[in-house]
Amino acid sequence: MAHPRTTAARVKTPIGQFGGGWMISREVKAICDEYGLGPREAYFRGRCGVLGECAADVVTSVAVFFPPEHVEASWNGGRELAADRAVELYAAACQEWGRRKLGGYEGCARIAELLEPVVEQASPVGAPLFAGWRAVPLPGDPPARAVQLMHVVRELRGGLHANAVIAAGLHPLEATLAAEHDALPLGRSSGEDVARFFTWPEPYERPGPEVVKRRAAVEENTDDLMAEVFSVLTDAESDELIELLRFGDAR
Repeated sequence: MAHPRTTAARVKTPIGQFGGGWMISREVKAICDEYGLGPREAYFRGRCGVLGECAADVVTSVAVFFPPEHVEASWNGGRELAADRAVELYAAACQEWGRRKLGGYEGCARIAELLEPVVEQASPVGAPLFAGWRAVPLPGDPPARAVQLMHVVRELRGGLHANAVIAAGLHPLEATLAAEHDALPLGRSSGEDVARFFTWPEPYERPGPEVVKRRAAVEENTDDLMAEVFSVLTDAESDELIELLRFGDAR
């Protein structure tokens, strides 16, 4: 039977990949094409639009792992698309991607059923994007609903992870470079590849052993924080969720 902390560690990769995979999809590209936006303009307006029509600094405060200058340019560059409309479009892209990718997977209804109490009962403290996306209406069909809920859980972990990085005294770029990443839409990627994707300027300084150690501790701390989130599930439900999220075997 899976302990809540085991659950947090076991589901972070599939939830990270499927809860965020739609952000680099053809559905999102269609938004860019229709509204004449760059990919990152659509990304920040769509993902962070749940914060409202705010100053770029507010977005920077939650987009912890991106260079502040990049956040500001992307957020302000996409202002022709209103924040509330951007969220509507982004949510629709998430849902359509879910239907396309998981429309044939019968486990979606149960994934959504298991994740709903996780999302509903989690504290929003320290995770404003989670709070914002939790308020976005869920679709009724299982594939779209499951993927949107995975996105919301991903935002929760992302917010808590950012807090853990800051508490550890790590610069976001250090934290990015000091680990391999397997819970991103890109799939398993090196720290340098992720830093490049996030548009941090090169060259990159190789993290020393102490930084690597602190970054590993941050991952453990994030799992600890997420354990409380998954504690609303019974052991049997946790086991079921872990099994249902093994898409590679189930599809």
